[in-house]
Amino acid sequence: MTDSTMITPIGELADYAQDTLDRSFGAPWPQLLHNSHPAGDDATFNYWWLAHVIDVRLDAYLRSGDQGRLAAATDTYRNILERNAGSLFNDYFDDMLWYALAVLRLHRATGEESYLADARAIWAHVVEHGWNDQLGPSLAWRKPQLDYKNTPANGPLVILSCRLAALADDQPYLDYARRAFAWLTETLVDPDSGFVEDGINRQQDGKIDTQWRFTYNQGLYLGAAVELSRTADDPGAMINTAIRTAVTAVDELTDGGVFTDEGDGDCGLFKGVYYRYLGVLLDAVGDTESAELTKLKEFVITSTDALIDSTDGCTRLAANDWRKPLAGPIDYSTQLSAIMALELRAKL
Repeated sequence: MTDSTMITPIGELADYAQDTLDRSFGAPWPQLLHNSHPAGDDATFNYWWLAHVIDVRLDAYLRSGDQGRLAAATDTYRNILERNAGSLFNDYFDDMLWYALAVLRLHRATGEESYLADARAIWAHVVEHGWNDQLGPSLAWRKPQLDYKNTPANGPLVILSCRLAALADDQPYLDYARRAFAWLTETLVDPDSGFVEDGINRQQDGKIDTQWRFTYNQGLYLGAAVELSRTADDPGAMINTAIRTAVTAVDELTDGGVFTDEGDGDCGLFKGVYYRYLGVLLDAVGDTESAELTKLKEFVITSTDALIDSTDGCTRLAANDWRKPLAGPIDYSTQLSAIMALELRAKL
């Protein structure tokens, strides 16, 4: 454990990282957050990054009870709607599902029924416009490319469908969750290691993008397995599926106990997705002990220790490689991953 973590409670370090997001990227409404630091080109509306901003604000609220964190989450919800011309929808099914997952958490935090209605409306829109039988029953990535299927779309569909089913006991939600998970398992998951590939047929050649080895996909698949375990005939088997993929990600995608640099922009958020759903897995197993679970918990500690050291106790922005201090411009997607990891560490 680092000197920083021994001196400062992890919850406070997570708060530092949350506040650094505002301090370094904060912008006047309606921008809300500059896309990068130092501020540069803000022309891109990063809908799905902002969905994760809702999530991290809720993480802080649920940890601390700070109403200001909840207000920041609801402000971000409004910001997405306003900047999207009042619409919940866009052309990317994964983007919309991230927003729905965050909005559903807002419903749980506030009890506000309109948030639940939004999540259901997004689910229905995604299934109506994106689900098809090309390459097997599954969800496409985006509306203009219905024959390209990937983990980033189908993983969140499983998770959202399971969570909506838990609230509504509505069988169609679970039917889609199970079918999407079966397609993922059969099409993009290595049967021996549990490693999850990104997608298939991106270039209309029927090929799998095996060169894209992202933490994001591992997190989505293990999260989907955990959510499905809650209604599975053999929940233990589903949990073991999640553990296998989680451990494989650590074995294959880390260097020195830290995930390697996956890139900037959208890629900066990928590690955060893994940490979020690793947290869901660790919550699900509770006090269960095993060598694999110990390894996963030790990974959280080792990797966040490196993050804390490289950010001078979370008072500076994270780099895409947490073993090194930031040197140069960075997108706020990267800081979101750092916050998600620290919020998980705080829960441990």
